[in-house]
Amino acid sequence: VQLQASGGGLVQAGGSLRLSCAASGRTFSNYAMGWFRQAPGKGREFVAATSGSGGSTYYADSVQGRFTISRDNAKKTVYLQMNSLKPEDTAVYSCAAATHITVLRSTRSNYRGQGTQVTVSS
Repeated sequence: VQLQASGGGLVQAGGSLRLSCAASGRTFSNYAMGWFRQAPGKGREFVAATSGSGGSTYYADSVQGRFTISRDNAKKTVYLQMNSLKPEDTAVYSCAAATHITVLRSTRSNYRGQGTQVTVSS
């Protein structure tokens, strides 16, 4: 599975961004999909994940209520809608795929793509 994230950029605090992750390769719907982020000088952090069908979703406490993960299996794409952004959301965001959603919640994955930079100014 190859993953390519896009949609990052510079936004003011309180603003919104939508990240996209396009997948290619094996059957997309067989994989749980998720987003991780890594801020400068910090370790990788779990952000959100969705099951293969999209019926189950999980979020880190720090983004609950502000971020929404969704997927379009026909387009082999997963999205992360980010609202009410805060400066502490600044990080490189990467998408990941795993055979089970519990793998992603442990900030592990079977596949992970290169990230896209999100910068939130105060």
